Amino acid sequence: MQQHTISVLVNDQPGVLTRVATLFGQRGFNIDSITVGGTEEQGLSRMIISTGGDDRQIHQLMKQLYKLIDVISVVNLSENPYVSRELALIKVSASPSQLAELNGIVEPFRAAIVDVGPSSLIVQVTGDTEKIDALLVLLQSYGVLELTRTGSVAMARSIVPATAAATV
Repeated sequence: MQQHTISVLVNDQPGVLTRVATLFGQRGFNIDSITVGGTEEQGLSRMIISTGGDDRQIHQLMKQLYKLIDVISVVNLSENPYVSRELALIKVSASPSQLAELNGIVEPFRAAIVDVGPSSLIVQVTGDTEKIDALLVLLQSYGVLELTRTGSVAMARSIVPATAAATV
């Protein structure tokens, strides 16, 4: 089963998220991650949904999404190059004496320690899912007390003409 990232532009109305999530469930799709937020245009929201399925199944799902009231557009970002990022906050069991050691672990990931307490600290990291998973593996030995992740936000890459690509 192939992973797909779908962008759904919708009217910012109560119940739209429920209708979209229900459609996924009725069609037997699992939503691996979903993020919803405002857009550059007031009154519209964008949903970024990660799910699995083959190309034919995803095409059918997209056709069904278009039939929902308040859906403006549906784009399978996975069909072309796109940028995807996720945010995670990770609370790790650690004493103040371990701060330098943990800072050495999180720094190569361009992560930051954003809170320090007497027996724990919180690490903030942004990046693709694989980067966050890799940092989590390294932090497991200290004891991950709590984890929260945003899910992916994604956007299609700008298309660069072949002649301009050489100068970029």
